[in-house]
Amino acid sequence: QVLLVESGGGLVQAGGSLRLSCVASGTSPAIFGLSTLAWYRQAPGKQREMVAMITSGNSTSYTGSAMGRFTISRDNAKTTVSLQMNGLEPEDTAVYYCNDFTTLGYDYWGQGTQVTVSS
Repeated sequence: QVLLVESGGGLVQAGGSLRLSCVASGTSPAIFGLSTLAWYRQAPGKQREMVAMITSGNSTSYTGSAMGRFTISRDNAKTTVSLQMNGLEPEDTAVYYCNDFTTLGYDYWGQGTQVTVSS
């Protein structure tokens, strides 16, 4: 059983930056390195949406609103996935979740971390 724990959320003014981190336990660097990892977010009253994704080969993709502002990265040795968020906007306010989709088709989620951007 993989456990994901996010950190780094908080309250920031518009235009500011935050760095989210997600540490996985119950796995190994080798297994973690084969997973596709992603950050999702869910704003009040809205559906959860994918913000950024990184494959085992380090290919990345972003939702349109995050492109150019957010950067996803991974450190397999530390079983960690991070999301650097710059130029934050009030519309980025949401609970952010990390996701680990393994090669065996298991789907793990963290408990979420709140990001609030004030105008």
